[in-house]
Parts: sequence; structure tokens; C-alpha cells
Amino acid sequence: MGKLEKPVIIGIAGGSGSGKTTIAHEIANDIKDQDRIMIMTQDSYYKDNTGVPMEERMKINYDHPDAFDMPLLEAQLNQLLHRKPIEMPTYDFTAHTRSDKTVHVEPADIIILEGILVLFNEDIRNLMNIKVYVDTDDDIRFIRRLERDMKERGRLLDSVINQYLGTVKPMYNQFIEPTKRYADIIVPEGGENDVAIDMLTTKIQSVLNQ
Repeated sequence: MGKLEKPVIIGIAGGSGSGKTTIAHEIANDIKDQDRIMIMTQDSYYKDNTGVPMEERMKINYDHPDAFDMPLLEAQLNQLLHRKPIEMPTYDFTAHTRSDKTVHVEPADIIILEGILVLFNEDIRNLMNIKVYVDTDDDIRFIRRLERDMKERGRLLDSVINQYLGTVKPMYNQFIEPTKRYADIIVPEGGENDVAIDMLTTKIQSVLNQ
């Protein structure tokens, strides 16, 4: 089967710990033509804070739209849509800034873009063919975030709770949850929702089979 005339972009948004990443990977794993699908995470596109003192970096609100380099994300999505490879940035969460390493990414027929605010920016939204919002209960999301930050990012319990109450929850209510209205598909209960994942996988497979 030949390539699609133009790559298809699927945006998967939702709060921190909602199951966006799980859904993206479940779909990618279930697609027969693994080499025709790729996953991008919005977390790679946090702004470069190299010139900002460490004390200031540690106060950055990572759940606010301003924390992301939206123009770079949009530009690189456009490159992939035009079948051009990109050098995707990587973010160092311990240094609170962009790493000097990039990842070489070749274009694919299906591009899954997942992240808390992938549906926030209108220009980026307009590049998407399918928009998904993962709607998971606040308590479940908080517990998942707590476990992740303590295990993977070496954070302390108090620090995770303070960040959640100080910025994560208010930003979710102000910026992330309202983007639900742009979604074509709303998936309740995230990665646990096998029916929704099957439906999305079937839809994507049919696009690839065209």
C-alpha cells in the first residue's frame, strides 16, 4: 500500500494523568503498519529556558499555554505534513530547560500528537484531522500524577501536592478542560476505555487502507 497523499494528524488532549499517552501508545501498537504511524508529545515543546536563572526556572508554570513553544510545534507539524523530516527538541525536566539533544523524526502517514494543551492553539488545531479529548476523573488523574512525579522525576510528596493545588488544578479548570468543546471524540476514563481505543484504531486503520 502506498503512502497517503497527505499525512493525517490526530490530536489527543486531556489533563495530566488522564491517560493520553496510554491511548496514543495503545493505538500505535494495535495498528498493523507500525512504520506508518508516529507519536509526538507536546512535552517536548516546552520553551527553552537556558537563559533563565534556575530559581526562576523552578517557578515556571508548566500547565500554562505560555510554557510551550507553540510556533515551533506548529512549524514542525507543517514540515511533517509536507513530508519533510524534523529535529524534534527534547526537554530536561530536572534542569527545567530544553536539552541540547534533538531527535531526528521522519514523516509518517499518521501523526498522533498528545499533550495537555494540544487543542488550545487554533492554528495547531486546524492542522488536525481528528481531535480527541480524554476525560478522566480528577482524583484518578491526581493519583497517577503523584505516582509518576515521585517515581520518574524524583519529586517529594509535599512538592507534588503543592504544585497540583497551586497550578495544575487551576490551569486544568482555566485552560485544559475548556478545550473539550473542540473535540470530535471524548473518551471517558482514558486508557481503561478499550471500546474507544478499538474505535479509534479501526478508524485509523481504515484511513491507512484507503
